[in-house]
Amino acid sequence: MSYIDEAHKRRTFAIISHPDAGKTTMTEKLLLFGNIIREAGTVKGKKSGKYAASDWMEIEKQRGISVTSSVMSFPYHEFYVNILDTPGHEDFSEDTYRTLTAVDSVVMIIDSTKGVEPQTIKLFKVCRMRGIPIFTFINKLDREGKDSLELLSEIEEVLGIESYPMNWPVGMGKRFLGIIDRYQNQFVHFKGDETEDIIPLDELENGNYAEITNHASYESTQDELMLLDEAGNQFDPERVLKGELTPVFFGSALANFGIRTFFDTFLQFASQPKPRKTNVGLVPPEHEDFSGYIFKIQANMNPAHRDRIAFLRVCSGKFERGMSVNVSRTNKAIKLNQTQQFMAASRETVDEAYPGDIIGIYDPNVYQIGDTLTAGKDSISYQELPVFPPEMFRKVRVKNVMKSKSFRKGIEQLVQEGAIQLFRQESNEEVILGAVGQLQFEVFEYRLQAEYNVSVEFTSIGSRIPRWIGNKDVDSRLFDSRSLLVRDRYDRYAVLFENDFTLRYFTDKNKDIELIDLLETNDYKSV
Repeated sequence: MSYIDEAHKRRTFAIISHPDAGKTTMTEKLLLFGNIIREAGTVKGKKSGKYAASDWMEIEKQRGISVTSSVMSFPYHEFYVNILDTPGHEDFSEDTYRTLTAVDSVVMIIDSTKGVEPQTIKLFKVCRMRGIPIFTFINKLDREGKDSLELLSEIEEVLGIESYPMNWPVGMGKRFLGIIDRYQNQFVHFKGDETEDIIPLDELENGNYAEITNHASYESTQDELMLLDEAGNQFDPERVLKGELTPVFFGSALANFGIRTFFDTFLQFASQPKPRKTNVGLVPPEHEDFSGYIFKIQANMNPAHRDRIAFLRVCSGKFERGMSVNVSRTNKAIKLNQTQQFMAASRETVDEAYPGDIIGIYDPNVYQIGDTLTAGKDSISYQELPVFPPEMFRKVRVKNVMKSKSFRKGIEQLVQEGAIQLFRQESNEEVILGAVGQLQFEVFEYRLQAEYNVSVEFTSIGSRIPRWIGNKDVDSRLFDSRSLLVRDRYDRYAVLFENDFTLRYFTDKNKDIELIDLLETNDYKSV
């Protein structure tokens, strides 16, 4: 089979949602179908405690949350699946945004009891901006929740995308009988014990299923289906791939109901690997030269070996272990001998990979997030990764000065991961960390202690408004505690303004200083 045929088999997608909507539970059920785990929460063949297979970091197990994206790969029928499970907590949205650049489709989970929630809206906007096909799964139908038509309207009005229900629920909560699969013309009976009876619709009305067809929930569903047929949107696979129409599925991840029906249909319509933007135009997956880019770096996935793994999205050509590649940023050649594929924290050596695959490559401290790796003669750079300015800032110092070396090493590695952003105060070289949310500081502190045996203490400098300086020469006398002059990890000058008033006042007084907002440029390294 050619590398092009292999690429067409790939389905690489992320699962996004507001916290507690059922994202990790959904991931676990899909892993069951892939024969990767034997029961939800347990990696197949392991005798360890029962944790989510996609939550591999110790702090994730303790808190019951996902704080870093994880990757799980497995064959399923004629497809090869790469699932990226992203953090739902908004404090880790930067990791999630970067992960979304590496996928070709997205599954958006909505809690039927709560509807469209704030973090879902944020993540949806990122997907919409990138034109990623979005498939919606409305979860927790075995609980009392919002009316199904109301949920459909909410998706269209709040998110601004048209929808097409691929199936439709019959009742909810204690009255939940199952789903009518509009695409496959069948009824999937909910029995409450993780088993499903599938009944063709033309057999359902033959009198042998009176306990279903005579139920009040079933009768009201017929009116809803008639309304959808007459006034609803038409299903159009092309509009789905353009991100203009979202197929909607109903079910319950926890009860393992409607998941297989959803997954089989999703894989049929989800996007194959797409062409990717570079500095020289679009590069299609069919391009014969291997290329890819690094969207994530993770230190200490194996604490015993203090390893660093760079997550690489294969974009074109065929990857072969041992091949030599060029790092576009440094123009240096490197041989890729230590390469792996993932099942969360479990890894195995991978000899070949194809467009759409996510592989881990050992990082001898030479890669950065956003690096492009190529095996061809052409020098290209993928332009995929957005960067977001931090909103919260803390000064940090090591409690025990004898641990200063480990402190510096820990900060260097965690910053290179993208877990947190680093600044140094220009006047005294004090270390300042920037984050999108408070939980990032807590995870940073936890990991320094757990992985580097370093205790730190923070001093808040409050919320700040960061602006980067476009001028080459900077007069440090123009700045004070309200307009803190710092350097970032790339040694670029930036200013941390106390508030909007301070920013406006400084701008009015210093019109010759160019201040750059990353949200406008969206290009961190060019600042």
